[in-house]
Amino acid sequence: METPGSQSSLHRANLERVVRAVRLAGSLTQAEIARTTGLSAATVSNIVRELKDGGTVEVTPTSAGGRRARSVSLSGDAGIVIGVDFGHTHLRVAIGNLAHQVLAEESEPLDVDASSAQGFDRAEQLVTRLIEATGVDRSKIAGVGLGVPGPIDVESGTLGSTAILPGWTGTKPAEELRGRLGVPVHVDNDANLGALGEMVWGSGRGVRDLAYIKVASGVGAGLVISGKIYRGPGGTAGEIGHITLDESGPVCRCGNRGCLETFAAARYVLPLLQSSHGTDLTMERVVRLARDGDPGCRRVIADVGRHIGSGVANLCNLLNPSRVVLGGDLAEAGELVLGPIRESVGRYAIPSAARQLSVLPGALGGRAEVLGALALALSEMGDSTLLDGTAPSALQAVTPAFT
Repeated sequence: METPGSQSSLHRANLERVVRAVRLAGSLTQAEIARTTGLSAATVSNIVRELKDGGTVEVTPTSAGGRRARSVSLSGDAGIVIGVDFGHTHLRVAIGNLAHQVLAEESEPLDVDASSAQGFDRAEQLVTRLIEATGVDRSKIAGVGLGVPGPIDVESGTLGSTAILPGWTGTKPAEELRGRLGVPVHVDNDANLGALGEMVWGSGRGVRDLAYIKVASGVGAGLVISGKIYRGPGGTAGEIGHITLDESGPVCRCGNRGCLETFAAARYVLPLLQSSHGTDLTMERVVRLARDGDPGCRRVIADVGRHIGSGVANLCNLLNPSRVVLGGDLAEAGELVLGPIRESVGRYAIPSAARQLSVLPGALGGRAEVLGALALALSEMGDSTLLDGTAPSALQAVTPAFT
């Protein structure tokens, strides 16, 4: 038995620090591990050698700053994680390993009027199909990250009011999927997962304070503060779509008037163009037409950008993020929407906050949320299983570790 404060206990703690750093980053050089963990270079070198001999990590030659280095990542067969993303009209699933490599990914249409039970049955079928296609061992599943388009109560895990997937309100998504797959499931709303995805794999890499703005059927924000997703005590932080822009404006689904969502979300924006462009419009098509020079679509997208910029300016004044990442179909409009966002931020934000802010399009497109679900599963799994060399168990306790 290890005694707290003993050499063996300290060594075990250092092993876990190194494994955690590599697990969350995907791969790190030994110098980066030393900076991240605060351990000495000699200690890191010895620990990496021990982990490599035990088959926990893989070490490959690389370069850093023009000098030879060694890149450390978790072994490709150490375990797998699964990401599941439910959207307004889609279901997307991805399987990845602990080295942050995506092994398989697939998306299929989802009937917005489908019941939650039907949705989770579809998710189970798609997960099973991808597992069989990749040939991975189900006993290697360390956890599942699940994204849903609505607020999740932090304490109960219950999905709050959502007009995006009618009939799902009051369900417990993690519990539902856990019962079908028999492995730990961790759930969050899609905007938070988009922020995680962009922070780990996309436009938010290297930034510890950012906001991911997703504009689709609704408008939401995933907030990252000091490297961690901020959810608030009730799990509803980031509802930027319900900032009031005009208290005499259109009635929002939340019951208030003139929310940002009523000026930016697809359900409110698309009708503005239907008389001239037909009723089969999608935001994706509007963006494509705008990029091709359509004046009406360009005007609507610019207006949406200015409205989003007003909401971003409020975020700047309150939280002072260093980066805002725009996700969803609207991000494909590039400077047609990013320019107006920056214009509004420059007008309404505190000058010092506006100067420090960069506004970028998401790098992951529609994959941001499902990759964020993978990142969530990676962040929530524990390190003891990897060090003990045993298969992940559905009953194993997990400890949040995303930093």
